[in-house]
Amino acid sequence: MLLKNTFVHHVHFWLHDKADKAKLIEGLKTLIPLPNIREIHIGVPAETFRSVVDRSYDVSLLILFDTPEAQEAYQIDPDHVLFADNYAKVLCSKVVVSDSVNVS
Repeated sequence: MLLKNTFVHHVHFWLHDKADKAKLIEGLKTLIPLPNIREIHIGVPAETFRSVVDRSYDVSLLILFDTPEAQEAYQIDPDHVLFADNYAKVLCSKVVVSDSVNVS
């Protein structure tokens, strides 16, 4: 099924210390109840080893929003800001975000 009217927010996290994976996942789970999120997926690299697959990250977050405005509201939600300040900025050496919208 082709997703329509969807803003995709995909984040990959690289940890300073691999031992902090459970703590980062705990922090990501605090985002689950936030308003404006249509769907959320918290994951780790799959056991796929094709040359085009980047498995270098430790944890990923995929969120689907109905609109760009919903994603903007999420960015300034106090609980998201707390997650960024208390988990991502503290535990991660690198964070890469890819945002995309539907093609016309």
